[in-house]
Amino acid sequence: MKKKVAFYTLGCKLNFSETSTIARGFTEEGFERVDFSEAADMYVINTCSVTENADKRFKTIVKKAQKANPDAFVAAIGCYAQLKPEELAAVHGVDLVLGATEKFKITDYIHDILNRPSTALRMTEIHSCEIEEADFYVGSYAIGDRTRAFLKVQDGCDYKCTYCTIPLARGISRSDTLDNVLKNAAEISAQGIKEIVLTGVNIGDYGKGEFGNKKHEHTFLDLVKALDEVEGIHRLRISSIEPNLLKNETIDFVAQSNAFVPHFHIPLQSGSDQMLKRMRRRYMSELYVDRVRRIRETMPHACIGVDVIVGFPGETDELFLETYHFLNELDISYLHVFSYSERENTTAADMSGVVPQKVRKKRSKMLRGLSAKKRRAFYEGQLGTERSVLFEGENKAGYIHGFTENYVKVKVPWDPALVNTLHSVKLTEIADDGLVRFAFVANTIPVL
Repeated sequence: MKKKVAFYTLGCKLNFSETSTIARGFTEEGFERVDFSEAADMYVINTCSVTENADKRFKTIVKKAQKANPDAFVAAIGCYAQLKPEELAAVHGVDLVLGATEKFKITDYIHDILNRPSTALRMTEIHSCEIEEADFYVGSYAIGDRTRAFLKVQDGCDYKCTYCTIPLARGISRSDTLDNVLKNAAEISAQGIKEIVLTGVNIGDYGKGEFGNKKHEHTFLDLVKALDEVEGIHRLRISSIEPNLLKNETIDFVAQSNAFVPHFHIPLQSGSDQMLKRMRRRYMSELYVDRVRRIRETMPHACIGVDVIVGFPGETDELFLETYHFLNELDISYLHVFSYSERENTTAADMSGVVPQKVRKKRSKMLRGLSAKKRRAFYEGQLGTERSVLFEGENKAGYIHGFTENYVKVKVPWDPALVNTLHSVKLTEIADDGLVRFAFVANTIPVL
């Protein structure tokens, strides 16, 4: 009888792509994959350590696994497992902890443990390399539903932002080979998936470490150009990319691309140059303004998302308002707002000027309000235009949702025939819940 395995992923799109690849490895070895809420022989939790909240959720997820099957084998992998292996191993019910490189060999470790005599005492095992040893690349992609896939093209980061633990959890910047990225993209396309989202830790750094060293034969622009020619891909979307690595040439190429959509997500973190220096970011606010301006010149209808951190050490009321006004005046579409959380072994954790939690929450609320205003204005600006919509696969309260190429979220009463199809529509009005209604454009043939 097949052993059953279930997976739970915390954190980013990159984690989802890696979980999916690891899960396929289990399937190839004869395991049956089931939902995490079901009784399984084994539970694998892919962890995140970007925010304090992700750390705290881990214990809750372990309890959920134990409730489904108290005798199950529980493995913790990923970023938190690399940074705090002993802490995870101490959580009741955890049997195996694997760090940055070991997670890709999880089935080897599990077979070794399961093949031991039944009389052997089961103790929590930790296998976690020194992060300097995380210098090789493992490609992966995630297929969550039938509409889109996350394709990993790069891993690790050479930046030294003062608040970030990712270089400690994932190691140096390294890339997949261009040939392998194109092979994975073709595999995804062959499965009828309409949209691919490029993901990585610092994808604009693509090319570095492509051959196991710092040789840099290909660039991110080379990658974008090559992917644009892959047969059968209807949409390609760039996930978060650093403003200093989003070159004008890339913006110009996306503007006339066959498959790349007009949607950019560009981390800002602060609109104050003083704060950007404290964060040790690699640009000043002026460069960010230039990137937004270039996108608007070439793609007036583009969606531009922004990451911003509030409550970083040293952020006074005046400096926060500098960020608020900077964002208010910037022609962007939405914000992802993060309240700063202290992380061990980062420079920022020892900085003076700690901002009280109450103040962080107040600033976060202000920026979330600004984000809602920006998104509404962006949606209003799209009304009356014709767009292409890719419909999702879920029935949510009697509606099916979808996204336009420029990331406007739309809804229409549930119709299973629309799942994973592309349609031309005209955006007509904003519903009470903030989503956009539309009319199908007559005489267009849907892409099935």
